[in-house]
Amino acid sequence: MTEILLAVLSLLAGIILVAKGGDFFVDAASWMAKAAGIPTFIVGATIVSIATTLPEIIVSVMAAFEDKTEMAIGNAVGSVTANTAMIMAIAFIFMKITIVLKDYLVQCILLMVTGGVLIIGCLNGALSTWAAIVLITIFAIHMIVNVRLAKKHSAASKEKEAEVQRDKKTIVISILKFVGGAAGIVVGSRFLVNGGSDLATILGVPERIVAVTVVAIGTSIPELVTTITAVRKKEYGLSVGNIVGANLIDLSLILPLCSLVSGKNLPVSPQGAHIDMPVCLGVTVLAIVPLLIRRKASRVQGILLLVAYVVYLGFTV
Repeated sequence: MTEILLAVLSLLAGIILVAKGGDFFVDAASWMAKAAGIPTFIVGATIVSIATTLPEIIVSVMAAFEDKTEMAIGNAVGSVTANTAMIMAIAFIFMKITIVLKDYLVQCILLMVTGGVLIIGCLNGALSTWAAIVLITIFAIHMIVNVRLAKKHSAASKEKEAEVQRDKKTIVISILKFVGGAAGIVVGSRFLVNGGSDLATILGVPERIVAVTVVAIGTSIPELVTTITAVRKKEYGLSVGNIVGANLIDLSLILPLCSLVSGKNLPVSPQGAHIDMPVCLGVTVLAIVPLLIRRKASRVQGILLLVAYVVYLGFTV
């Protein structure tokens, strides 16, 4: 009983540290980039989008480094499933989501292609080299498209860059946030990986199950909190762009990085290849295709996504 309690406490501590650490790190990284004279549109399109996925990146890379490959893959794929079937579903149900097709078409297609590449690239029980190369290429394309779109919107709005405070107090606070946030993510990731692994061992269940449920949802807490806050404040202008972008980075960057860190083709369990990845692609298609066709989301779509996620969690556990 004591061992289970310690493992659960480790997981909770990891989730809290990762969530708050990620929040501080994004704020500080954004301020530093702007203070250095980097245009706002580039900050949002590259630095912030990557920084918001740092929890997933660090947790998976750390797990891969410790040869806990099921934890690494389960967290990355499970986070995308949670982002789509839980967080995006909540947005669909409670918010009036509309999109401009030309702003989302490329990223949405890239995301679905990424899911397909993952499934095909892992059919032989490991993430193949060609699949890793294709995924990294998709990540590069996504970043280029992001910057071009952000630049276009920035030019269209013709808004002046906001003045960035550079007084001593702001500088000190930003540095502390940057260092503290990074430390929180790293330490929290360690707690998450160790707590998840220990809990799996104690309960006698595969690490994959803990990874695609508890750990994946834990690393998606920042996106969940952001969505719930937006719903509470009735900020209906929120788009699905951030979630789509985060999912693309999770799938196209994290797994190739994990393969690089592990020094070999990343092994994938049969359950991961034949259940988790197809479900991830399935909920992605369910969320994106109707959205692209109708240019807006519906509550029915959100409810279907939530039901699919609950069924998936029930089947997995």
